Amino acid sequence: MWTARLNRVCRWFLAVCSTWLVFLLPAGAQDLLADMGSGPPSGRYAFASSTPKTLADLLKGPGQGDAVNAVGHLFLPPGDAAAGKVGAVILIHGSGGIYDAMLDFWPKQFNAAGFAVLAVDSFGPRGVKSTADDQSQVPFSADTADAFAALRLFATHPRIDPKRIAIMGFSRGGITTWRTAVERVIASQKLPDGLRFAAHVPVYSGGCSGLFRFVVKPGVFSTAAPMLWVHGDADDYTPIGACRDFSQRIAQAGTPVEFVAIAGAQHKFDMDDTRRFPMRGALRTLESCPVELDVDTMLAYDRNNGQRLTGEALQTTLKQACSAVGASVQGDRAARDKAAQTVLAFLGRALAPR
Repeated sequence: MWTARLNRVCRWFLAVCSTWLVFLLPAGAQDLLADMGSGPPSGRYAFASSTPKTLADLLKGPGQGDAVNAVGHLFLPPGDAAAGKVGAVILIHGSGGIYDAMLDFWPKQFNAAGFAVLAVDSFGPRGVKSTADDQSQVPFSADTADAFAALRLFATHPRIDPKRIAIMGFSRGGITTWRTAVERVIASQKLPDGLRFAAHVPVYSGGCSGLFRFVVKPGVFSTAAPMLWVHGDADDYTPIGACRDFSQRIAQAGTPVEFVAIAGAQHKFDMDDTRRFPMRGALRTLESCPVELDVDTMLAYDRNNGQRLTGEALQTTLKQACSAVGASVQGDRAARDKAAQTVLAFLGRALAPR
């Protein structure tokens, strides 16, 4: 009797442990994909990436910094390879890490429209949950390295058309989204067979002012891949005005750009929770910040007068005119639905079979 009871306890223990191990195993212990040639089903997969510490390191080429196995959540639309290849979207999260809408709302929208989705988790594999209060926990360039690693991987899937893969990023992920449209950044990653993103969708993007923002001139941004910027006009974390100005300058330099403002929407309007959450420790860049970086020379300038900023002058400007603490986020389902309609219409054009 005791032997039978002990066996039942052991079986229960092993079952519970097996369930929890799915969540507790490190990324390297998951299915590690070097390519998707076998056409894996929807699920959670790890893939090789790296952690460049700075933009300068990223520009040295792929594989800079510590190696890491990033994680992608794969969502495939109904059908099979016999029905023809489909377009796809890679999703990049913001400072709060991967969240509910990236694993539910957005994949459902895209799958229903016939697009595959790979939602990338850059924080979990690096042992970080959120960078909202300390962005230095994960270098911004690591997000970009993960995006290109995900592009390389996704392009090998037998159901995906490698020429029809878009990138869509939220907040901090918006920086990655427009950075992956920068020609120097693209060239540095040595992608095979002319592979690159076919469209870029920054959503309530960060980096529209301050040192993340690039000087815009002809040749800096791709003129082949269209961009759609989606932003709430009540956003107090990444104010809309700086992103509208930045996107207009990109358009003037030759990139096809659309900008959609959603009335009343705040930062992270696409999350499920519609309560307003204060982010008292979040560091935000002010809309009026005049600093921008020339990606060709890696020098900072005041965009108001073209003056080069170095040393103490740069630090003083960044401190006095560029940063503040505190913001808020709030989900808004009506705003999210409007954003989804806008994005799907845009990608329907941008990722149409050629």
